[in-house]
Amino acid sequence: MNKVWLEHYPEGVPHEIDPDQYSSLVGLLEESFQKHRDLPAYKFMGKTVTFGQVDDLSRAFAAYLQSSGLAKGDRVAIMMPNVPQYPIAVAGILRAGMVVVNVNPLYTPRELEHQLKDSGAKAIVLIENFAKTLQECQANTPTRQVVLASMGDLLGFPKGLIVNYVVRNVKKMVPAYQLNGTVRFKDAIAAGRRAPFKKPEIKRDDIAVLQYTGGTTGVSKGAVLLHRNVIANVLQSEAWNAPAMKKVAAGEQVVTICALPLYHIFAFTVNMMLSMRIGGCNVLIPNPRDLPSVFKELSQQKFHSFPAVNTLFNAMAHHPDFNTVDWSSLSLSVGGGMAVQQATAKLWLEKTGCSICEGYGLSETSPSLSCNPTDSKAYTGTIGLPLPSTELRLLDDDGRDVPPGTPGEICARGPQVMAGYWQRPDETAKVMTADGFFRTGDIGTVDERGFFRIVDRKKDMILVSGFNVYPNEVEDVVARMEGVLECAAVGVPDEKSGEAVKLVIVRSNAALSESEVRAYCEQNLTGYKRPRSIEFRTELPKSPVGKILRRELRNK
Repeated sequence: MNKVWLEHYPEGVPHEIDPDQYSSLVGLLEESFQKHRDLPAYKFMGKTVTFGQVDDLSRAFAAYLQSSGLAKGDRVAIMMPNVPQYPIAVAGILRAGMVVVNVNPLYTPRELEHQLKDSGAKAIVLIENFAKTLQECQANTPTRQVVLASMGDLLGFPKGLIVNYVVRNVKKMVPAYQLNGTVRFKDAIAAGRRAPFKKPEIKRDDIAVLQYTGGTTGVSKGAVLLHRNVIANVLQSEAWNAPAMKKVAAGEQVVTICALPLYHIFAFTVNMMLSMRIGGCNVLIPNPRDLPSVFKELSQQKFHSFPAVNTLFNAMAHHPDFNTVDWSSLSLSVGGGMAVQQATAKLWLEKTGCSICEGYGLSETSPSLSCNPTDSKAYTGTIGLPLPSTELRLLDDDGRDVPPGTPGEICARGPQVMAGYWQRPDETAKVMTADGFFRTGDIGTVDERGFFRIVDRKKDMILVSGFNVYPNEVEDVVARMEGVLECAAVGVPDEKSGEAVKLVIVRSNAALSESEVRAYCEQNLTGYKRPRSIEFRTELPKSPVGKILRRELRNK
């Protein structure tokens, strides 16, 4: 394959990384615990947790898991927002040789039941706010051991007591629940300190994480991520970020804002694991939707890196509290999870001086596959170049490479690509080619320099009278219009054309009218791409990560 993109790598970025430089993720973690022992690893609600404390607490948690009858390879679910107990639990589970099953804390009982049953999780670590959800489905799952955390566990006395009182009694965020077999997080740590810890032999090809996909193509499936997969993506991300990180003063600790949820593979790798590798600190944001609280936290920090999704960058850039934060140290803004829109990128650069660097990946790829150069200020509208040790190609439905300039399905091969779907060899076979390429389901093009561009998901494409309309294009155009805060385009059935474009808009200017939008679309979009119907709403349906859920708009 002609890897033309290598010629356009930023200076100093290697073409390959060595995913075998650690024997497991535990090796990576333990190296960091020793090297950075006294440095802060996490900041949360005014409390600092050092690398040494994460080491001690996670070792105790690992010993507790072993003493509770769990064995190497057993799956342990985690259902928590961004609190310090999360990375401690992850490190403990991995050190015990067990498998992390990341669970969205906003799941309904039905969704939680599916994931616990499918993964075969014998234990779960969850925050008490969501205990009621588990109560409603636990009887139908194999999950019998429950470690229950609370918001104030690690905040010390008296702050921890005050926070727990407010969460439970003032904000009423903990619905009444009844669960059998629960152990409090702090009690589990205390029991683990008294128990012996037997260090298991963990290999690169052992399973580290079951990362469940959003289920957009049917039932939610667990992507099997090996220790080697996650290590590879951490090292790929570190190498790719190096040009931007040169702006950080020598000897200064890299501080990253962790507003993305850690159960999502983007934050799991680029926040938690990458910061572990480089000795960086994460500022944990438990609820990124509470923007006043986000700005209050950021106004007290000096930070260098901010991974987020387009919707969060956009909401923050438009918020009245934006200027309460000192953005002068921000060296890297990484956009992922969904397309970064030009209007958002332009505004973010104007306001912070730091351009949004768009990347691309999936749960199945640990997650990052490609990214724009981190030393560039230009908005490209692309997903950038393949990362070191990564190959991307465009295939047609028959598995053949498409001619230059023709859209095809983006397929990826590299050390970060999953081992397969958990206990679904049939589903794995559908997405893997004979020569080891993973079919992403995204349709893309590539230019002469090796920059890839997504034109859309296969299933999101709208077919209007035989013409392909890609929602990303319509959304990107309309998002630039004055008075549009957010928008989404979907296909709806149409008697004449088979399908028609429906546009849903959230206004930043209440005076914006349908006729103005139509006139703008007439100027900027060819006939078949223009919306047949336009709807105004106060908000768009989104996943907890902030991704716009087009399918929900389609179903209404």
